[in-house]
Amino acid sequence: MTTMPPARPPQTAQRSLIGTALRRSDIVIMAGAAVFTLGAVLAKGAGAVVPFVVSAVAVALLAALVGRAVDHLADRLGAGAVGVLQSALGNLPELFICIFALRSHLLDVVTSAIIGSILGNLLLVLGLSFFVGGRKHGVLRFSQPRARMIMALMILSVAAMLVPSLASYVHAAAASHEAGLSRITAVVLLVVFALSIPASVRREEAAGRGQRREQGGRATRQAAGSGQSADQSADQDAAPDHAAEREEGHRWPLALAVSVLAVTGLLAAYVSDLFVSALQPAMNAMHISEAFAGLVIVAIAGNAVENAVGVKLAWQNQADHALSVILNSPLQIALVLAPVLVLLSPLVGGAAFTLVFNPMLVSTVGISTLAVAFLVSDGESDWLEGATMVGLYILIAAAFWWG
Repeated sequence: MTTMPPARPPQTAQRSLIGTALRRSDIVIMAGAAVFTLGAVLAKGAGAVVPFVVSAVAVALLAALVGRAVDHLADRLGAGAVGVLQSALGNLPELFICIFALRSHLLDVVTSAIIGSILGNLLLVLGLSFFVGGRKHGVLRFSQPRARMIMALMILSVAAMLVPSLASYVHAAAASHEAGLSRITAVVLLVVFALSIPASVRREEAAGRGQRREQGGRATRQAAGSGQSADQSADQDAAPDHAAEREEGHRWPLALAVSVLAVTGLLAAYVSDLFVSALQPAMNAMHISEAFAGLVIVAIAGNAVENAVGVKLAWQNQADHALSVILNSPLQIALVLAPVLVLLSPLVGGAAFTLVFNPMLVSTVGISTLAVAFLVSDGESDWLEGATMVGLYILIAAAFWWG
């Protein structure tokens, strides 16, 4: 008579499930975040530069954990939750940094960080993705309609965000009401974001159905040409999907995703305060302007690890996915983060944040948005286009070194 193996206690099964769900990279980032968060606490008073560097790395790692927790949580809650959660929670570290910077009256840092986050994704990260993917695979091809839709929304969002700045430059009657105009613009942008969520969900569902139809048609053509049955050919063609199914074992349990999001959110708020406190002494010691610190350092610190995902996807020739990941981030900055800061700044104290940016910031983000829209409009890119985008980012960053 066969004997049944003893049932594992619930606690042991839960630990086993969590251990299976976590990848090695998840464990490395969690450990790194814990070490550098502790280091940021212990480094207070250890000079001008060391606390700044340690807290910046801690912010980058915590931002990566927030992003991963949000992705896994949205995965569990369904497609409709993805856009809401990513936009509401995915930029938590940047939001905390900007709030603490406003309370410290570092207004130039905040305005530059908003534009820098958009430029960093549009030029630096997308450019690196095109360069890396193009060098390995030649021409990268992606969906023209999806790219045009994202960039059209990006252009309209950036244009709306810059209307208060233009009113100030031309001394329009609205210039004397920049706070009110900024709040109206913020509300409009948040409404546009809310309206874009259902359309985004429908596009993702349509893209998934189109991909399945394309896979079925390709399997049939391969079967006709090779003498295989359509089922055999489809099985071969679906190998990437089987790999994706294996990734299902790495999905975080709901309790783990919620716990990681809650803990990292609190830690991100605390470390962001340490980061902003260390920012001013570091800028003085390294002779860095507030504009450069916001445009480059703060913007990169909030997105560094997660932006590597887009470059990795391009390296794996997943151009559509890479484009969506990279371009959705600046879209969330323009549609969610900047408007939320406008509405929150009167409540948190310190400097008031409005959507009036200096002309150099307005010019660079406008030119960059139009340039990227033109480059992706044909549905393909290569390494040279990527190199020129990175070069443009370096030139813009250099122009802000002195302020």
